[in-house]
Amino acid sequence: MTDRHAKGMEVRRAVLGDAHVDRAEATATALDAPFQRLITEAAWGTVWASDGLTRRERSMVTLALLAGLGNHEELELHLRATARTGATPEDVMEVFQHVAIYAGVPRANSAIRIAKRIFAETEDAA
Repeated sequence: MTDRHAKGMEVRRAVLGDAHVDRAEATATALDAPFQRLITEAAWGTVWASDGLTRRERSMVTLALLAGLGNHEELELHLRATARTGATPEDVMEVFQHVAIYAGVPRANSAIRIAKRIFAETEDAA
């Protein structure tokens, strides 16, 4: 295991939570193990581990990109992660306003609907 992989696992767990990472690791196979290693080292061990943006800021950028591209499954994952990144529901709604202007109202509308559901689930679980 490389230092970047170890750092990536640390950051990945801090942002996504142990339960999610444990599930992903438990379901990894020989087929997708190289992909898991890639995202752990590149996304989590390099991009998310950088000091250039705060985790809150990086979370908001990630949400904008995922919403703008219509990546709903990953959007849900990162909306749940806001509980650990410090991005508030108000931050998220600001981000989705940007998505509406720069990526389209339908993309933002879908993202807002998903966020409302995720935040309601989070409130119910608390």
